[in-house]
Amino acid sequence: MPGQNPHAMPAVAPTEESAMRPAERFDYSAIVDRPKLRLPRGARIIVWPVINIEEWSIERPLPRGLSVPPGGQAVVPDIQNWGWHEYGMRVGVWRLIESLRRHRIKPTVSINAKVCETRPRIAHALRDEGWEFMAHTYEQIPIHKIDDQPAMIRHTRDVLTRFLGKPPSGWLGPGRGQTWSTLDHVAEAGFSWFGDWVMDDQPFWARTAAGPILAVPYSAELNDITIMVTGLHESDAMLKRVKDAFDVLYKESAKSTRILAFGVHPYVSGAAHRYKYFDAMLAYLRKHKDVLFWNGGQIHEWFAAQVQP
Repeated sequence: MPGQNPHAMPAVAPTEESAMRPAERFDYSAIVDRPKLRLPRGARIIVWPVINIEEWSIERPLPRGLSVPPGGQAVVPDIQNWGWHEYGMRVGVWRLIESLRRHRIKPTVSINAKVCETRPRIAHALRDEGWEFMAHTYEQIPIHKIDDQPAMIRHTRDVLTRFLGKPPSGWLGPGRGQTWSTLDHVAEAGFSWFGDWVMDDQPFWARTAAGPILAVPYSAELNDITIMVTGLHESDAMLKRVKDAFDVLYKESAKSTRILAFGVHPYVSGAAHRYKYFDAMLAYLRKHKDVLFWNGGQIHEWFAAQVQP
């Protein structure tokens, strides 16, 4: 099957009780003990930009909120917070597209597959820009609330495959969420890498019942949800934090390649009062000549050529 994990072995899908725990999926590895990773053309660090495009159903409690309803009680429909998110779909995403185009960066878009059906104007624009599509479930629901994960994962992949004309290779759970068996289902569906784990500055292989899958390091703290929505920091906080992180990783990358990943959302970083700081962040990263702006598939291909699973 196109996109099938080349390392996959036929296996009975594990149950939640029988699935491997994280400590069984990978061995501990100190970054200072690993063989040196090398990049082409003398580059030393990879920047992995991730733009998150989500489908929020107004028929259920929303994934997150900015405005607290009167009395602190969750409500359905939550018009105010749904509208906050919808601003990103109508306005914010177009700002992010403009900035990324100006800086000649083609990011990974972590996208709920349903967006291709409900917001085809956005999905077509991102595809036309040459952005990589990373499967982000069908719609934005906590993965722990999904009764049939394998069916949802297959459906997500099928919708994106029809839209793109080829299967997506990467996976990101909603809120980077997993149950014990999620990785087994993701690998079984043919995905070769995922971004849910935020525990390293380099990729590493993880074990699944369907064969090895690559963990591409994402970030929980270089993320506008954590900084702006949870932390309620000032509009320039992500710019400062990414610059500080980049400076450290860039210095360390003289010894071995590092990856700096960041995640943003159109309804957060695409807001008018934050946009200039997002653009300045890209400009700061762009001014360094020995930096590669790669997507998840490129990172997977590069790493797999140097480190066997």
